[in-house]
Amino acid sequence: MERRNFIRLSLASAGGSLIIPKLALAAGNESVTASRDIYYTKEAPGRWAGKVATHLPTIDFTKAGDITNVKIITPHEIKGYEHYIVKHVLLDKNYKFIDEHLFDPAKDNAAISTFTLTNYSGTVYALSLCNKHDLWLNSSEV
Repeated sequence: MERRNFIRLSLASAGGSLIIPKLALAAGNESVTASRDIYYTKEAPGRWAGKVATHLPTIDFTKAGDITNVKIITPHEIKGYEHYIVKHVLLDKNYKFIDEHLFDPAKDNAAISTFTLTNYSGTVYALSLCNKHDLWLNSSEV
């Protein structure tokens, strides 16, 4: 491929990647509705209604002065790389990233994470990602 054609195609691809998502959102509510299913909750389990008990993360915490220890547990068995919880993510009250813990099915027997927060109060959100049953969200007041 000639250099000029390569540059033209590259620029066209870059421009399309900026325009096409906006056109899809402007097309109607179908695209907007689809974007809401990014995560599942106890109240809205979507297509995974039978999976709430084993995929929804639970949040426990203990406070000692300014230190809060947050423990996230997803009661999901780990069946090697075939089916497991990939990671836990902890978000603050503004849905901003605090920390994450990745699981290795070759080493981890359970999906349990612990995080330490200093001088924090308010809501925390826990995300639990299953390699087969998507992303699950739960929250708790600290």
